[in-house]
Amino acid sequence: MDIFGLKVFMVGIKGTGMTALAELYRKSGAFVSGSDRAEKFYTDTILNNLEIPFFESFDKEYLPDDVDLVIYSSAYSVVENPQLNYALEKGFPVLEYAAALGNLSKSRFSIGISGVHGKTTTTALTGALIKELDVDATVLVGSGVSNFNGSSVFVNGSKYFVAETCEYKRHFLNYSPDVIVITSIEEDHLDYFRDIDDIYDAFVSYGLKLPQGGALIYCADDEGAVHAAEMILKERSDLTGIPYGEKGEGRYQITDESTGNGETSFRLKGFGIPFKVRIPGHHSVLDAAAAVAVVEAILANEGIAVDDEVQKKIAAGLASFRGSKRRSEIIGEWKGILVMDDYAHHPTEIFTTLKGLKEFYPGRRLIVDFASHTYSRTEALLDEFASCFSPADMVILHKIYASAREKRGNITGRDLYNKVKEKKTAVYYFNEALESTGFCMDQLTAGDIFITMGAGDNWILGQKIAEELKKAE
Repeated sequence: MDIFGLKVFMVGIKGTGMTALAELYRKSGAFVSGSDRAEKFYTDTILNNLEIPFFESFDKEYLPDDVDLVIYSSAYSVVENPQLNYALEKGFPVLEYAAALGNLSKSRFSIGISGVHGKTTTTALTGALIKELDVDATVLVGSGVSNFNGSSVFVNGSKYFVAETCEYKRHFLNYSPDVIVITSIEEDHLDYFRDIDDIYDAFVSYGLKLPQGGALIYCADDEGAVHAAEMILKERSDLTGIPYGEKGEGRYQITDESTGNGETSFRLKGFGIPFKVRIPGHHSVLDAAAAVAVVEAILANEGIAVDDEVQKKIAAGLASFRGSKRRSEIIGEWKGILVMDDYAHHPTEIFTTLKGLKEFYPGRRLIVDFASHTYSRTEALLDEFASCFSPADMVILHKIYASAREKRGNITGRDLYNKVKEKKTAVYYFNEALESTGFCMDQLTAGDIFITMGAGDNWILGQKIAEELKKAE
């Protein structure tokens, strides 16, 4: 389907992936509008900056009569949503987000970056390298990226397409990849998947979609990624398996990693020069190694040798990366207090991010504000949540953020608080995020790091704290 001139309406346009797709359609010449809930998200700002109009209502009267395509978020049901019902009645073409993304991948050499953790940063880092190397490609990230001037999309041509692809409800099976990255696999989205074996089944099915001679790039340091890769490569001997990480024997094996002065330096075995990243955590080094492997796969397809000059550009691209929206994002620093925000909402992500911050900013007290996302995840991983805050000096918790796809459950934020309290003494609970503003301001002192974490709406507390600190300066 030719995008240019297309009139597209997007139901649930404020979702991170939906906003990115809206931006891609807009930059490809489509006329984009949409709808969502009245609740404010950080994507409101992105959509407003792009001048993409949206209605904060799902009433059918807001669906244009001349629309060419309706795209909807998986958070909404065609049975229950009035606009989707009306679109079907009118005979408009209707596609779920994942199917729309999959259609874009069919017309070009496509790379799908997947994994329970790390796919956003890996995709964004890949985009930074593509930008530095001036590759004919489009990159779609499920978050705003500093190197793209805060945009979720980088468009530098259409020959190659790099996109973040999600395992939830097996959405990534809509994608048509020539190269796949698997960053990590463990239990998550248990409101959909039965268990870890069901998750493996999804990733293996994805890997088997690769064409003859396709490349499977996987993290050798992650047991889940290795297990899935072994199953895929056992069935498909024609595929090229490309490991990366400290255990990744070969070109992308990480060595000589060290952190200091606000950066982490490291080497990759197949390269003659050192690399550095200026974002916290060993997981960022892993994501960087994966991004290098992706870009080399593209260059190999172009017949371009990775000589000394190309290696220098890769190093420059990695060093230039300043992170993406809600991934260890620095909101600002006032009165010696660093305010940050991060999307981490799975226990492994939380622990890894906090550990990385402690190493990156040694000697600073770390205060974490967290709101758990979905009842099913909180209940299934309660013990893991109880332990994941160990690198933090203080933890503030709130009610569970339900999400559009799950309205109620058998567990509460108080239950999580009681469980975490068994492991840590400095743990506090406020039902609503903004209710803790005064408490936070009383606690914060020069040298502290204050970070909001989660996939819910507690990021607004970080914004409020930033405003209060600015006033106090």
